[in-house]
Amino acid sequence: MSTITQGIDRIPDSLGFLVLNEDGAVLGSGGELENDEVKADIFMNLIQKAAKIQMSADDRTPLKRLSIMYDNFMYVITATSGQVYICKRHHIPTEPANV
Repeated sequence: MSTITQGIDRIPDSLGFLVLNEDGAVLGSGGELENDEVKADIFMNLIQKAAKIQMSADDRTPLKRLSIMYDNFMYVITATSGQVYICKRHHIPTEPANV
């Protein structure tokens, strides 16, 4: 296991991953996101904007996780220790319960 990927390359149902530094440079990548610097820039812009949103007047908690869901896949983004981990995974939405 690479110290850069920290095991993100072994996540079940993973379609691809990116590991970025705090400046948005790609440190590691694989699968459908391998060397995808265009998506890396898009994700960094999104993260920077989302991190500025305060959920309440007294909330100073930094952004840690962000999920972006589509019909068949999702991006799970985690920011920690000056790095951003992005994993593209299969998404199988559950059927709503009909009562």
